[in-house]
Amino acid sequence: MKKSILAATAAGLMTFGMAAQAGDVAAGQAAYSTCMGCHGMQGQGGVGPAVAGRDAGELAELMKKYRAGEQVGPMTAMMAPMAAGLSDADIANLSAYMASL
Repeated sequence: MKKSILAATAAGLMTFGMAAQAGDVAAGQAAYSTCMGCHGMQGQGGVGPAVAGRDAGELAELMKKYRAGEQVGPMTAMMAPMAAGLSDADIANLSAYMASL
């Protein structure tokens, strides 16, 4: 019985954690307008790399690294200022939208 309760609690916490990290695609779409100039209207790439269909978690981690000022690649100088003002929610929303493209 104790194992069943523990397993149910753990499953519930994992589900809650995943829901808390999931972004709002519609909010991400609205915020994406500032990204289009480099990543393309449909995320197909251009000056910046293609982001359409990439893993949301991967995209979020990259944006967090840019926000933190970490050197990620040759476009860090362009991306760091763009990511500097993003909240965790903004990043989750943007990455959810880009992954949905």
